[in-house]
Order: sequence, then C-alpha cells, then structure tokens
Amino acid sequence: MKIVVLDGYTLNPGDLTWAPLEALGELTVHERTAPDQLLARAAGAPLVLINKVFLDAATIGALPQLRYLGVLATGYNVVDLEAARQRGVVVTNVPAYSTASVAQMVFALLLELTQQVGHHAHLSRWGQWSECPDFSFWDRPLIELDGLTLGIIGFGAIGRRVARIGQAMGMAINVHTPHPQRHAAEAAQVGATFVELDDLFRTSDVITLHCPLTADTRQMVNEARLRMMKPSAYLINTGRGPLVDEEALALALKQKRLAGAGLDVLCQEPPPVSHPLLTAPNCFVTPHIAWATRAARQRLLATAATNIEAFLAGAPQNVVSR
Repeated sequence: MKIVVLDGYTLNPGDLTWAPLEALGELTVHERTAPDQLLARAAGAPLVLINKVFLDAATIGALPQLRYLGVLATGYNVVDLEAARQRGVVVTNVPAYSTASVAQMVFALLLELTQQVGHHAHLSRWGQWSECPDFSFWDRPLIELDGLTLGIIGFGAIGRRVARIGQAMGMAINVHTPHPQRHAAEAAQVGATFVELDDLFRTSDVITLHCPLTADTRQMVNEARLRMMKPSAYLINTGRGPLVDEEALALALKQKRLAGAGLDVLCQEPPPVSHPLLTAPNCFVTPHIAWATRAARQRLLATAATNIEAFLAGAPQNVVSR
C-alpha cells in the first residue's frame, strides 16, 4: 500500500522516526510540496497525509486512486470535505495530541508578559544589574497572577487544562462556551464560572482563546471588545490567528489600552516583516510553536499511524468525513 506524506518537515524535521508509518506500507515523505507538485507526488497513492497542503475539489477529483486523507493536525480546513464525501474518501484528523503542550505555551507567554523573565535576563547579560547599586533590579512592573481573573473562551480539552493550571496558580476562572451544560462537572472541579462573552471581556485580567475558528468566532476579538478590556489586562492567543482583528489589537497596544499580548498564531503564517504586531509594544509573537514539542509531535505521529491501521482494518477512527 503506497503512503505519501506531502509536507512532513514540521512534524518530523529529523528528531523522530517514520517507522510507525513505514511499517504500514511503501512510504514516501516530502518535506514540503508546492501546489504545482501536488498531483504528481500524490498520483497513484491510496493513502495521502497532509498538514497544511490544501486539497480542493479539483485536486481530489484528479486523484482517482485516493481512498484516504490523513490530516496531520487537529484542524482539517485544508480539505474540501464535501468533495471528499462525494468521492468516498475517508478524511481523518489527530485530535488532542497537543493539549499539554499548548496549555504550557499559554503560561509561557503569560509569564513572560507578567514576570518579564527574558527582558530582565537580557538586562543582566548587558550589564545593567552589575551596574545597579542595589541587590535587586527591575525596570518594568512585575505582576503576580494569584488573585487575578483568567477568562477562557472555549472549554474543550485545552481550555480545561488551562483552567486547571490557572487554578493551581491561584487565579479565579471565568469561562465562555456555547454549551456550558456539557462542562458543568469540569467547571466545578476548578471553581469556574460560566459568563457571557462580553462580560468575560469586561471582567478578566487575562483572556486566552481556545475556541474553533468559525463564521461566528472570526475576529471575535475586535475593536469594540478590546475597548471593553481593562487597560491592565492581557490577551493570549494560541488558537487561530483570525480569531483576532490584528490591526485593532496593534492599535490598542500602541495606545496603551491593553497591558500586553502573547500570540503564537497569526492570520498569515509566516507573517510579512511589516506585520504590525511584530513591533507592537509589549507584544510577544512566537512562530506557531505551541504544538511543536517533541512529545506532542511523537503523539501526533503515533496517532496518524493508528488512524491508518484502523482504516485498513475497516474501522476508521477520528473520521471527520466519509
């Protein structure tokens, strides 16, 4: 059985083994695939794995031997699902592999914003602590999280993990989710309060985004809601870039209507060097790495292999379209 990975580099830049997939068939791995290379590389392969390569209806229609598309990620908006259904192509994803890593990244960004670790480490390296007359030196406010309110938008696996970490750090937890009744037990475990969306923006000291990107959530963090936030509040986005109106956020930071932002995702990735958030004050932008710990990528690869095994056994799992 021929298996083709069209863009495998970000999953495995060399620190993992492809052995779990090699055991299932004749494996070909391409680090990256440009649109004009896609058809030639996928031709004749019943099993194709992708991460960010886009398969539209025309492409799916031009691959008559295609039986299975495995998305090497949780989000599957890179596939025309309706075209896959019409062709009888099974599409799977890999859910929940990065929960621990993304939750960790939320607090890495938040602690950088509030404790200013990197900034003060650089000042020490540049000699400013050495020149200080006192034993202790800081030049920016240092913020304690204990007692602050953490607002979580979305209460799936990552949102719930973030809530537990926030609770452990002494934070009060507010949550907005379309289906609070589904998560009553989990909310009770962390003392979370379900609130309306605008109330969450008004009352939270930290807001972190963990909801899917839909027509309703696109640019949910807009100019109006940014003006609802406390000037001392922080925004964290490790979800999807288009959840945020980036121009409005850059302006809010520039005008000091917001204390800071930590973003691991942007609308365009990689961003142009002129992107306004790359130079916005007290804004930390990281290059979409929350998912990319070795442990998370190892889980992703293992689940991708078990997804194929299940498909070949006639009982596909993690199916998003069939």
